[in-house]
Amino acid sequence: MNQTKIIHQNPIVRWIDARLPVFTLLQKEYGEFPTPKNFNYLWNFGALATVSLIIMIVSGVFLSMNYDPNTSQAFDSVQRIMRDVNYGWLIRYIHLTGVSMFFIVVYIHMFRGLYYGSYKAPRELLWILGVVILLLMMATAFMGYVLPWSQTSYWGATVITNLFTAIPLVGKSITTWLLGGFALGNPTLNRFYSLHYLLPFLIVAVVGLHIAALHVTGSNNPLGIDVKGPQDTLPFHPYYTAKDSVGLCVYFIVFALLVFFAPNLLNDLGNWVPANPLVTPTSIVPQWYFLPFFAILRSVPDKLGGVTLMFGSIGVLFALPWLDTSPVRSARFRPVFRPMMFLLLGDILLLGAVGAHEPIGLWILLGRFATLYYFFHFLVLLPLVGALERPLPLPVSIGAPVLGGPHDPIAPSVALGLEPRGH
Repeated sequence: MNQTKIIHQNPIVRWIDARLPVFTLLQKEYGEFPTPKNFNYLWNFGALATVSLIIMIVSGVFLSMNYDPNTSQAFDSVQRIMRDVNYGWLIRYIHLTGVSMFFIVVYIHMFRGLYYGSYKAPRELLWILGVVILLLMMATAFMGYVLPWSQTSYWGATVITNLFTAIPLVGKSITTWLLGGFALGNPTLNRFYSLHYLLPFLIVAVVGLHIAALHVTGSNNPLGIDVKGPQDTLPFHPYYTAKDSVGLCVYFIVFALLVFFAPNLLNDLGNWVPANPLVTPTSIVPQWYFLPFFAILRSVPDKLGGVTLMFGSIGVLFALPWLDTSPVRSARFRPVFRPMMFLLLGDILLLGAVGAHEPIGLWILLGRFATLYYFFHFLVLLPLVGALERPLPLPVSIGAPVLGGPHDPIAPSVALGLEPRGH
């Protein structure tokens, strides 16, 4: 008996579904939805990102019940949450650790998309929505970073908001609007608190569009070829719900280890010092997930140039589906593109290391080199390699490598389903 019949045997479910077919929709999109049969565990991270978002929203709602968005009370209210509110320490550590876990999961999810060409046709809009989610995450994380009103958050917010003054003509007006005045104060904290509460729900809306786009185009797969028929797919449930559950267990184990044994491992200890506008820290370093972008910002001595490159590092991701000109999706069949991706990963890690150090001596040269290579990869190497690279022969179908079948030396455009095959 299939899952649809089991669902409709329940009279209550049947009554609701006749008036609002939500169960039928869920069954279609998450039960019977045909999914490529060759997913590896890197495909778990989309589901893990959704779980991370839910954790952040739920823990954030509980924290907001005890937080006071006032510059004279914010820091003390955070300390009261940690010390006096029942399990407040646990909720806050879950929220703090959840930010890092969320970014780790999303960055791995994006690297998987880059490696296997999930941004290529027909999934361009799917990829663009994913980049929009990343931008919203960054904005939400930055505003949440300010809320404890600690020494680190205060001066970090001062540096970041002042970056907008570099924008010609409207920069000072934008900065004044962000601050709610001419310096950080109560209006700033209230604005950031409101937006920090609102933006996660906007992320939920964009995630809904992201998932809807995925279910229209279907999922990519490690081979990067289109499914040829039912023999190449499996229903999402129970096969991938079980596989996602394994990944979820590992995720929660890592999450729990960080929360209970190393809650400040990925956080700045400056958050335990109250903000003092009269004492400037010797060094101002953002959270680890912003470090590559911070390094790009500092790689240019000109303020406007640094801001332009920092935002441009995200902007190139929007144009990625059109910068990569190769008809082959997966790096498995691209002998030049594959090592390029690991070089890009190493370059981003180097940018992170540069962002964590003072811009002096060798770190300045490394930052400029890494920034140059980052843009060189996307703007020069990708189009050039896409035009000149000779991909390896693609499999006939998803099932062929599993079954030990021969590779079909057909043109990449045909194998991707972009052109009809002759008979």
